[in-house]
Amino acid sequence: MSRFDRRRFLETAAAGSALAALPSIALSQQYAVDTLRIVTGFTPGGTSDTLCRRVAEALNGSHARSAVVENKAGAGGQIAIDLMRSAPADGSTIVQTPASMLMIYPHIYSKLPYDPFTDVTPISLACTFEFGFAVGPMVPDSVRSMQDFFAWCKANPAKANFGSPASGSVPHFLGVLVGRAGGIDLRHVAFRGTQPAILDMIGGQIAAVSGPVGEFTQHVAAGKCRLLATSAPNRSRFAPEVPTYAEQGLTDLQFREWFGFFAPGKTPKNIVDRTNTALRAALATKPVIDGLAVMGLEAASSTPEELGAMLRADHDRWGPIVKSIGFRADS
Repeated sequence: MSRFDRRRFLETAAAGSALAALPSIALSQQYAVDTLRIVTGFTPGGTSDTLCRRVAEALNGSHARSAVVENKAGAGGQIAIDLMRSAPADGSTIVQTPASMLMIYPHIYSKLPYDPFTDVTPISLACTFEFGFAVGPMVPDSVRSMQDFFAWCKANPAKANFGSPASGSVPHFLGVLVGRAGGIDLRHVAFRGTQPAILDMIGGQIAAVSGPVGEFTQHVAAGKCRLLATSAPNRSRFAPEVPTYAEQGLTDLQFREWFGFFAPGKTPKNIVDRTNTALRAALATKPVIDGLAVMGLEAASSTPEELGAMLRADHDRWGPIVKSIGFRADS
């Protein structure tokens, strides 16, 4: 082979190698990130985990080559949020968390491993849900409203109690506010999750439970308990026959909680906006909407600015309430 032919052969081979690499280069460039980690502070199979997995499925192969869910359970969700402090601010790691870890925890813990306004960056709302107040077989079938329940508690003070999924949770504080509104001493019984509380209620060990509406629906349908009220300004689409607290004269008890997606603090705006666009598209897909509805959750999205404003408003609203109740998680 002459020098000319050899040079021509090498140039052709190099060009062929470059062309062969083009598909893989194009493939990598179509993804915002190669691997997206969606971190949740709760165990597999729960509401938070299920939400993350639904969204990950929608993002897998579109926003990211691979979207994976990482469960960093512990300390009531604090570990997952604290992880944001050390994660790279490049869009490869986001956290999904219920609002309580950011709007309630700063008021009940004297020390948190994170700051809810500097250590995380809002990306998008994920879903919203309301709370319900239900009674079980300990309470007579004639009790069908909150006013009926208040009257029964006054007549049976030794039985006037309610369960919640955890001390320091929104359902816990809502139950305290319910007791105040009714002028009754409604004692709190803390559980590790809403379902254990409901099981004790339908087993006759406690009178009532305060928890997310979606946790009650299967038990209500089976006739094992009765929902007396829901907490949103309007009736829940998951329990449209149940009047709200406000409809029953308890106008101050209008609360809705949310889950949101957050990035590490100081994540650049262009990365936040890009991730926001992908999440909003995922949250609008039918599999995500239907999957969340099964759990009593309304899929929802927002701009980063809207989520930040919601966080600030809810944080400020709950501060005086928690202070008036006097609860401290680490006292």
